[in-house]
Amino acid sequence: MKCRSRRRSGNRRVIGPVLHNRCLWKPRILAFPVCRVAVYRRAVSTNLHGKSAVIAGGAKNLGGLVGATLATWGVNVAVHYHSAATEPDADETIAEIEEAGARAIKFQADLTDPANVEALFDAAIGAFGSVDIAINTAGRVLRKPIVETTEAEYDSMFDVNAKAAFFFIQQAGRKLADGGSVITIVTSLLAAFTDGYATYAGAKSPVEHFTRAAAKEFAARDINVNNVAPGPMDTPFFYGQETPERVTFHRSQAMGNRLTMVEDIAPLVVFLAGEGHWITGQTIFANGGYTTR
Repeated sequence: MKCRSRRRSGNRRVIGPVLHNRCLWKPRILAFPVCRVAVYRRAVSTNLHGKSAVIAGGAKNLGGLVGATLATWGVNVAVHYHSAATEPDADETIAEIEEAGARAIKFQADLTDPANVEALFDAAIGAFGSVDIAINTAGRVLRKPIVETTEAEYDSMFDVNAKAAFFFIQQAGRKLADGGSVITIVTSLLAAFTDGYATYAGAKSPVEHFTRAAAKEFAARDINVNNVAPGPMDTPFFYGQETPERVTFHRSQAMGNRLTMVEDIAPLVVFLAGEGHWITGQTIFANGGYTTR
């Protein structure tokens, strides 16, 4: 059987998966025969093709990019969005998924109600027959000193970032097919102190423990469970809490004097859902050195 590289650079073979005519990561020079790469890529494609994913917060930003990326590997996607305000974003993401050749549905719900989390998974199973991948990118951020935080703000932080995350993992454990993957987006503030984020980081921290427990509990069914902890991300989610001076500081703490981009994180999420299946029970800090834990 003949093997062919996808692209060439001079006399060197290079390879890198492409989404919308751009590489998700930089092409790398191959240090081993192309035949091995071809076998590897077929294995990755087979590992994901035909599977189905539920993405909480899947309408835009990181969730939207993850959904569109998974679709290029042949994964069907249930796109969750919180409110009518983000429905146009959900529609745009669904169009990208379908353009890539995968199927998609959208589902609006407040995931702080456990019944809605169950309904989300049931809708995906009804549409696709099964669910193999559960990704939770939903969250809410607050930057406020402890002494100024109200009870309502505290409850809101824990409802979205801890309670909803717990019941999302619970439903994944109940509904996912054997061999599935569960991935939750947390925060690099679990490994660093930045003033004003006590309630936000505190509400995300229980998810580490939920993940470790679930990794053990779901292991017999070959389901891996992990967290991804980005650094401050270049999205509206971040800028609403910060001054220009503080944004400059946050940039200075990472490689290249920049914030984390959604394009930095999406390939890692896809990896954990596919060929990174042997990784489980971990929180992976992907922040360009913003923290060095």
